[in-house]
Amino acid sequence: MRLLSRTYLTLAYVFIFLPVAVLVAFSFQDGRLPVPPFKGVTLDWYAKVLGNDDLVAALLNSLLVAIVSSLIALILGFLAAHALARVRLPGSALMRGVFIAPMTVSYLIIALGLLNLFTQAGIRPSLWTAGIGHVVINLPLCFAITYAAMGDHQRSAERAARDLGASEWRVLTLISAPMLAAPLAAAFFLSVTFSWDEFIIAFLLTRFDVTLPVEIWSMLKSGLSPATNAVGSLVFLVSVSLVILLELTVFRKRS
Repeated sequence: MRLLSRTYLTLAYVFIFLPVAVLVAFSFQDGRLPVPPFKGVTLDWYAKVLGNDDLVAALLNSLLVAIVSSLIALILGFLAAHALARVRLPGSALMRGVFIAPMTVSYLIIALGLLNLFTQAGIRPSLWTAGIGHVVINLPLCFAITYAAMGDHQRSAERAARDLGASEWRVLTLISAPMLAAPLAAAFFLSVTFSWDEFIIAFLLTRFDVTLPVEIWSMLKSGLSPATNAVGSLVFLVSVSLVILLELTVFRKRS
């Protein structure tokens, strides 16, 4: 049984990471096409990518949109979760369902709806509209993670703080948020990761200032090359770094 379990885990890891390994390996290809046979190792494609002003600008745009939209989604999700967890309102269950509903909707439908809304309002597609779209898809995630982490011990601490004269704002910032630091950090890093990799909303809601996935798609229209592999490897590196940072700062602290 133990051998079977190890074999299954090995096959699962190979199935998941083999495409990534091939992508990274052929990003060092000393040739014009990222296909076998492997002709040698070179860093020229990485130098070409990092020297491309459009790619660097798209990279910075992705970081800006991911961080700002995730921060806004985290704040709104935390406030909504705290309100619905601490105050009993008519239709609270329905309100929670409405907050979580966007998680069950296709990104394409959300992007088309936002595009129509912005068009009717006379708002041109830009990084700001893409950021709003990312807030829409990340807000339910932040709400769900924060709401699930709230417990009676936090309620007792908040009640004690109010009894000692703390204002509601001080209770939120000095009691509630610090006690939920780990779930809030997890929600933020996951939101940054999802926003960093998101393509459909960024593609439909931007025009001239685009994010990195949209720029990669533009590169792919001219065909595969080791340069696209190098860009993909850099994206994968950023995503893995976020996951490792999350593991080191959140889950290890909780354990």
